[in-house]
Amino acid sequence: MSDFRFHSVELLHLLWLVPMVIGLLLYAASKRQQALARLFQNGMLTRVQPALQRSSRFRQAFLVVAALVFLVVGLARPAWNKKETTVKRAGRDVVFLLDVSRSMLAEDLAPNRLERAKLAILDCIDKLQGDRVGLLAFAGTTVVKCPLTLDYGFFRMATEGIAIDSVSVGGTLIGDALRQALGQVFDKRDIKYKDIVLITDGEDHESFPVEAAKLAGKQGVRLIIVGLGDEQEGQRIPIVDAAGRRTFLKHEGREVWTRLDRDTLRKMAATTPGGRYLPVATGTIDLGEVYRDLIATAEKKELEDQKINRYEEKYQIFLGIAFALLCVEVLISRGKTGKSHEQVT
Repeated sequence: MSDFRFHSVELLHLLWLVPMVIGLLLYAASKRQQALARLFQNGMLTRVQPALQRSSRFRQAFLVVAALVFLVVGLARPAWNKKETTVKRAGRDVVFLLDVSRSMLAEDLAPNRLERAKLAILDCIDKLQGDRVGLLAFAGTTVVKCPLTLDYGFFRMATEGIAIDSVSVGGTLIGDALRQALGQVFDKRDIKYKDIVLITDGEDHESFPVEAAKLAGKQGVRLIIVGLGDEQEGQRIPIVDAAGRRTFLKHEGREVWTRLDRDTLRKMAATTPGGRYLPVATGTIDLGEVYRDLIATAEKKELEDQKINRYEEKYQIFLGIAFALLCVEVLISRGKTGKSHEQVT
C-alpha cells in the first residue's frame, strides 16, 4: 500500500462523535450501577452481577464504538495504490461578453436586464463539458473579469460579482469590447473552435460593432448574440440617489428610454461563421439549452493531454468491517437475552 489518502478528508471530523459516544456509554453504565445498588444489598449485588453479564456489555460497547470508527473512516473514502493516467481532452473556447452599461438596469425583464443576464450565464455553467470559458464586462471600456479557464468555480464567482460599477467608464462600446476580446483573450493561432456569447441590449455609441463582428468572422470566431430588452416602446433607466430616492436617468432634462437594437445585433451575428442572433427581448432564455444545442455539439479542438493521479478507493473494506462488527454486537445481545431468560425460568 502506497500514497494513502482520503478523498473526503473533511468527514473525518465525525470522529469527534467517538468520545461523545464513549461518554454516553460510560454515563449509562454508571446510572445502571447506581440503580442496581439501590435495588440490591451489597452482598446480593456481587452475586447478581455475573447474571447481568457485565463483561458482555463491555464487549457490546467496544463493538459499537469500533464500528463507528470504521464507518467514519469509510465515509471519508480512503484510497491507495496511486496510478498515473493520461486523459485526452477536447473542447472549445467560449467567452461571455456581458454588457454592464446603465441601460442594462432597465426593468423590462425582472429584476432587470443585467441580473437576468447573470442568471442565464450561471444556469449555463452546470452544462459546461470541458470547454474553456472566459468573462468580459463592458460599457465605455472593457474589463477582463475571468480569462479563459477550466476553473468553473472561479468563473461562477466572477459572474456573481458583476455589477454596473464593474466598469468605471459609462457608455456602450460593443465594437471595442469585441476587438479587445479578440486581441487579449483568444489564441490567435487557432482559426476556429472559438465562440463569443454576447449579451446586450444592442445600444452602441459609435464603436462600429458590425465592423468588429466582421473582424471576428475573419478570425474564425462565431458570435452567439442574446438581445435583451423591449424593442418597441423601450424602458426608462432607474437610478437611486444618495438619499435613497428612486428616480429615472435623464439627459438634457429628458428621461432616457432604452430599446433593444435588434437590427445591429442581427447584422453582427450574420457576419460570423455559424453566428446566431437570439431575440430574447422581454422573454426568457435557457442559456444551458443554447450551450447544449449550439456549442456542446460543435466541432472541438484537441486540447493538451492531462496526466492525473487516480487512487483505488477502498472504502468498501471499512464499511464492511463496520457492518460485521455491528452484526457481532447484535448476536451478543441476542445471546445475552436468551441466557437471561433461561436464568429467570
